[in-house]
Amino acid sequence: MGAHGCYTATKFALEALSEALAQEVKAFNIRVAIVEPGIMQTAIFDEMPESPRASHYPHEGRLRALHAAALRNAVSPFVAGEAIRHIVESDSEQLRYPVGPDALPFLEKRAGMTDEAWVNWNSPASDDEWYAQLERDFGLDARSFRRVRSVARGA
Repeated sequence: MGAHGCYTATKFALEALSEALAQEVKAFNIRVAIVEPGIMQTAIFDEMPESPRASHYPHEGRLRALHAAALRNAVSPFVAGEAIRHIVESDSEQLRYPVGPDALPFLEKRAGMTDEAWVNWNSPASDDEWYAQLERDFGLDARSFRRVRSVARGA
C-alpha cells in the first residue's frame, strides 16, 4: 500500500525468501509457513505521532485512517501467536496463513485485481473517493479518522 514502500519491500522479500526456502527444505521434511496477519493492535500504533506532518502525498493520512477504523474492533496480536502455535503443532503443508478477520478480505481483494486496478485503487484523485471505496469494498468507515491536509501549494 502507498506510503510504506520500504516496509512493503521487506514484506515482499520475506515472502519470496519463504517461498524459495519452502521448496529448498521440503526434501529434508522441513516445513515453512508464511503468516499473513491483518491489522492488529500492536505497539507500533502507540509509537505513531498523533498528527502526521502536512504533505502533498495523501497516502499517509489515508493509511492512518484505515488502521484507526480497523482498530475500532481491535484484534490482539495473541491471535497471531495462537495461529503460529497451531501451525507448529500441525502436520499441515499449507504455505500461507491469513490471520485475523481482515487478512483474507484484503488478500482476496488484491488477488482479484490487475496490477493496474490495484494502482488505481490506491491512487484516486480525491480523499472522498478513496474513503468511499474503502467503505464499499471492506465496510470500513474511516472518514471520522480523516485529517485535513493543509499544504501550501508549490512548497
